[in-house]
Parts: sequence; C-alpha cells; structure tokens
Amino acid sequence: MTRFSLASLVLLLTLVFAGAAFAVRPDEVLVDPALEARARALSEGLRCMVCQNQSIDESDADLARDLRIVVRQRLVAGDTDQQVMDYIVSRYGEFVLLKPRFSLRNALLWGTPVLLLFAGGIFIVLNARSRRSTASDALTAEEQAALDAILHRD
Repeated sequence: MTRFSLASLVLLLTLVFAGAAFAVRPDEVLVDPALEARARALSEGLRCMVCQNQSIDESDADLARDLRIVVRQRLVAGDTDQQVMDYIVSRYGEFVLLKPRFSLRNALLWGTPVLLLFAGGIFIVLNARSRRSTASDALTAEEQAALDAILHRD
C-alpha cells in the first residue's frame, strides 16, 4: 500500500513539474552556473506573449524561446539584471512583466475603481440624507382629515 502511494506521489510530482523542466532546451543553457541562475530568475519574471499566463521559463512557445535566448545573450554581454529587464520592456512594453513595476499609470489603473466606489458610496449616503430631511414627519390637518376619511369609509 505505501509503495503504491509513494509511486503515485512521485508520478504526480513528475507530471506537475514536467512542463517547466522541458521548456528550457539544453542548447539554451549557459555554461556559467551563476549566469544561468540569473537567466532563470529573470525568465521567471517575464510573461510569454503567446501563452500570456506563463513565464518564458515555463513556456514552449517559439517566442518564449527567443526571449530566453535574448536574456542569456544580454547577460553574457555583461548587462545587469535591471538592464536586461529594461531592454525587454523597451521592446515589448510593460505587459511582458508578470509583476508590473509601480508607476503613476499603474496606480491610477488600480486606484480608479476604488475611488469610484468611494465616490458612489458618498453619493448614496448624501442622497439618502437629503431625502430624509425633505420628508416631514407630521401630517398637515388636511392630510390627516383625508387619511381619517379613507380609514373610516366602512
């Protein structure tokens, strides 16, 4: 029983991590382990423009492969991690980043719905207060007489 469950667990883990293991081809791997580790770290933060929900490190798409090669070429050329990211973003835009950088544009993008909800809540509260204040609690003599007449018809 334990052999079966252990074998099932190993098979499940193999299937789960198989996609990421096969994405980077052996001919892409750098000889220098430090540069390869940096390339992998950078690749994990870049979005595959074809798949759009995977990093280029996990994707088998041709464009992802091209981007992985560009990242490695830039690292071999001596670029810093920031320079590599800036280079890729300058060609593909901020959408290529899986975790976008903080900027005023992003803050407006994420903050506008919150501001609109807040403004809507304030409008609803003020509107409800103004309706409450315009409605009078007491009936006039004419209204009371009309109400009594309606209630005492029978």
